[in-house]
Amino acid sequence: MGRPQAMALLREYGADQLEHPGGTLLAHLERVGERLAAWGARPELRLAGLCHAFYGTDGFATALLPLERRDELAAAVGTEAEDLVYFYASCDRNASYNTLAEDDAAFRDRFTGVTYTPSLQQRQDFAELTAVNELDLARTDSAFRSRHGGPLLRLFTAWRPLLSEAARADVRDLLVLRGEEQ
Repeated sequence: MGRPQAMALLREYGADQLEHPGGTLLAHLERVGERLAAWGARPELRLAGLCHAFYGTDGFATALLPLERRDELAAAVGTEAEDLVYFYASCDRNASYNTLAEDDAAFRDRFTGVTYTPSLQQRQDFAELTAVNELDLARTDSAFRSRHGGPLLRLFTAWRPLLSEAARADVRDLLVLRGEEQ
């Protein structure tokens, strides 16, 4: 289990053929995984970052694999990483983003419609995945950064208690310092 198996599955399901800001979906996913490694994320979170779009997301509807086949991804990356991928993909952003940093956060699963309070670790992992994903889009697409930089900076400022120091530094470097240049 691990990165080679995840890469093989991503290629098998066409991530290297799907257009995505900054190139292909696979190129984006690789950058996300690499940035998480640079941030010092644990291996399971890095694998989840590499695979975070497998089931589609609230912001990227294309799914590489239907939910009924979650076991295929779990066999490639392990149960913990697959659980993180599902958790990330399941987020109903409109219902969940505003309270994520709160102890009693209300997280709505867009697949099941169930709302619950995730653990602190789940919320931290989700915040890191969201930050690395959105920062990659902002880094590779200046129009995206211009359009969404302000709202993302507000979001990540609210999530500050959930983000690692490395993630906070990237937010600062990309959304604050580069934002002043524009």
